[in-house]
Amino acid sequence: MTTPTQPISILPETECWSLMSSASLGRLVTSVDGQPDIFPVNFVVQHKTVLFRTAEGTKLVSSAINNNVLFEVDDHNAVEGWSVIVKGIARSMRTDAEIDEAERAQLLPWTATVKQHYVRIRPLSVSGRRFTFGSEPDRDFTIA
Repeated sequence: MTTPTQPISILPETECWSLMSSASLGRLVTSVDGQPDIFPVNFVVQHKTVLFRTAEGTKLVSSAINNNVLFEVDDHNAVEGWSVIVKGIARSMRTDAEIDEAERAQLLPWTATVKQHYVRIRPLSVSGRRFTFGSEPDRDFTIA
């Protein structure tokens, strides 16, 4: 006899980092002018942090002013999906040592633009879930 799979399961932090390391596109959630905003960014995981590059502009300014951010990564196939959320502190890399370390990640921009600023998100918490896809179960209807 097999045990039915739960449709939603909580992922351990180690698996969250492993899954994020297998992805390259995530979403940065921050605040711009007091309003929530979200930006797709290509990224890498480096030393259990999230690293992305950006040009001058909203992402750089908002992550400097409102350094408490969320970062979300997910993926799916025909039978299951997963989602990982990192709550953390975003900080622009400024020193030569920080930039040298970031450059070792070999993170290249996806678009033909100059993105000379590295931003690193140091996690405060990491959480994730795996979703097993399937049909909605039958509902029990009762008439009162």
